[in-house]
Amino acid sequence: ILSVTDKNGKALNYTINQTMMRIDLETPLASKQNIVFKIKWNYKIPERMKIGGRGGYEKVGDDGNYVFTITQWYPRMCVYSDYQGWNNKQFTGRGEFALVFGNFEVNMKVPADHVIGSTGTCVNTNEVLNPKELSRWQKAQTSVTPIEVVTLEEAKAKETKPDNTNFKVWKYKAENVRDFAWGSSRKFVWDAMAQNVEGKNVMCMSYYPKEAYALYSRYSTKTIAHTVKTYSKFTIPYPYPVAISVEASHGMEYPMISFNFGRTAADGTYTSKTKHGMIGVIIHEVGHNFFPMIINCDERQWAWMDEGLNTFVQFLTEQEFDNNYPSSRGPAHKIVDYMRMPKNQLEPIMTNTENIAQYGNNAYGK
Repeated sequence: ILSVTDKNGKALNYTINQTMMRIDLETPLASKQNIVFKIKWNYKIPERMKIGGRGGYEKVGDDGNYVFTITQWYPRMCVYSDYQGWNNKQFTGRGEFALVFGNFEVNMKVPADHVIGSTGTCVNTNEVLNPKELSRWQKAQTSVTPIEVVTLEEAKAKETKPDNTNFKVWKYKAENVRDFAWGSSRKFVWDAMAQNVEGKNVMCMSYYPKEAYALYSRYSTKTIAHTVKTYSKFTIPYPYPVAISVEASHGMEYPMISFNFGRTAADGTYTSKTKHGMIGVIIHEVGHNFFPMIINCDERQWAWMDEGLNTFVQFLTEQEFDNNYPSSRGPAHKIVDYMRMPKNQLEPIMTNTENIAQYGNNAYGK
């Protein structure tokens, strides 16, 4: 954090305590009043595969290029709720979300040969896409099958001749979301299709390197579309304009965008386990758009309202995808080994997120 000022540039006092920051206002903020303040800050992108965490950069393949996943990267507002006041718990890495809704305008300046997938809608596609890409993007708006906006061949060509001197600014806007995340790489293949939800088209899109092409091009975007359609049937209509999966060797969710694994062996082959694991994690992370991103719950306090409800609808969605799908959670017998444990090793489902011993069983499975 470099500075915190009011709207006129006057410095405000603040205190940083590990993962939390408190700003001291000159006068108390009364009900129905508002305040404008500005934060100047920077963020050093970590090497995710070495340090861990939700986002960062990763060298993918042997072509010397990287995939960037930019998540939990800016000062996020704490929740001030009517039942507990400020939610000022330290972030320990487990309970991820207790956030307020807001509107975002974000400009990303990246190398000119990068492609960005992001929370929200890109408002300057005519500036950042070349004529071929723009034509494909426009065609994808009404397509019921995935169309490659950036093709495999184009992504491979950019890998061999990276542009490290020119830059583009991608401009995104997102309304009524709890968070904002994005991914960027010259390695990305980008495909897109439209999924109709109660008369409105949702753009379902995937971004992935060639190392995931054989799996992602066949299954990712179709899985997103199926997830948006099925969750909308079982819960509420999906309200956002896009739903995205970025291949990033793990699983994590943010509004309208998620990061999921799905790479093949070097020769492009893959096992049934990898295929079903990828489909399952895409359903799960895209499903998190509903719990907790839209149907607003506090994962910092009650993990099952986030992970448990999502896992239940994930199971329904997997079975509608394929009624022989090898779901890892959902059928009652899957929880029996946990529930037959000694009672002194079991915990109530309402146990606080940071205090659960068997997080997977209690928060997801039970």
